[in-house]
Amino acid sequence: MRSSDDLRIGVIGAGGRGALAMNAHRPGEGSRLVAGCDVREDALAAFKDQVGADAFVTQDYRELLDRDDVDAVFVTTPDYLHEEHAVAALEAGKPVYLEKPMAITIEGCDHILRTAYEAEVKLYLGHNMRHFAACRRMKELIDGGAIGEPKVGWCRHFVCYGADAYFKDWHAERRYSTSLLLQKGCHDIDVLHWLLGAYTERTVAMGALTLYDQITDRRAPDEPPETGWHLENWPPLSQKKLNPVIDVEDVSMMLMQLEHGRFASYQQCHYAPDGWRNYTIIGTEGRIENFGLAPGASVVRLWNVRAHYNPYGDEQYLTPRATGSHGGSDPRIVAEFVRYVRAGGKIATSPVAARNSVAAGCMAAESLRNGSTPRDIPKLPQQMVDYFNADLEP
Repeated sequence: MRSSDDLRIGVIGAGGRGALAMNAHRPGEGSRLVAGCDVREDALAAFKDQVGADAFVTQDYRELLDRDDVDAVFVTTPDYLHEEHAVAALEAGKPVYLEKPMAITIEGCDHILRTAYEAEVKLYLGHNMRHFAACRRMKELIDGGAIGEPKVGWCRHFVCYGADAYFKDWHAERRYSTSLLLQKGCHDIDVLHWLLGAYTERTVAMGALTLYDQITDRRAPDEPPETGWHLENWPPLSQKKLNPVIDVEDVSMMLMQLEHGRFASYQQCHYAPDGWRNYTIIGTEGRIENFGLAPGASVVRLWNVRAHYNPYGDEQYLTPRATGSHGGSDPRIVAEFVRYVRAGGKIATSPVAARNSVAAGCMAAESLRNGSTPRDIPKLPQQMVDYFNADLEP
């Protein structure tokens, strides 16, 4: 491919989260979408409407991967299909943007990594929270020494849209998602690992299905799930047409022992009235915390002077306004992927980190479901870690 040509991209999973890939459709500016795959005819029709009538569409991802005019692919299918689709794309020699979580098992993640490693094909993970302005500001301040050496961190995650997004479709079943500690929590575990500069070595967890099992209004197995979420679906016990099978927890809490003597905790509730992700990192010389994540409406506060109650911190950093979905992170992460495939260079997301967030979530779910007994995280071979980390930002 000549540098003046557009990167030609296919999308496996063109509906739903596949809308992310539209950020890469910039004909004449370096990248364009040329092919889409989905099992739903309406998703393929919408893809053609957005991309152009000459776009190739199919319900069989193998047909897309067989095409010589597809240089790279987005894999944005449901989580339980990530391993199959990513491995097939990598074996076909196509660089892959893989939506989080990497897979729903540690073995699945390692299969993907091993395939990319052996085939020497670029693998990029869609952990877009590393591109949120508030998270990046926290990372910059921590790396700049604002709180000394980071030692401990935690995240509180209030999921106000839990029933709508996770208990009406496949997310509610372990066989498809493993756990919401993995499916939803992998973002937050990754951010904690990133900010603390260390991965989880051991975890222990508690949690249960505490509320949504009480709702008897369930959709029929052959009835399509409702899509979208609505603020008027309140209170939680008034929800209708939940998934026929619900065997994942709606409340989960995990403790993490990290490398370098660092510690973290993560709490997740799927029936909170408000949506909120709050990260706190404490170091040897201070504390840092975000209040909100929305660009232009969130603030990062830093405490580095000893004092009594000080609600606003010693310094405050307002996040700038941004355009685009997920607080502007989607356009930024897609642009990074396109640049990485076309020209190489350093990237903010890490296949190793993505795997380790899944591994921590899987082991936490195992702990939670087995009497809260501690679980150790299996490590990757060091040569594989070194291989993938070569492209990671310092």
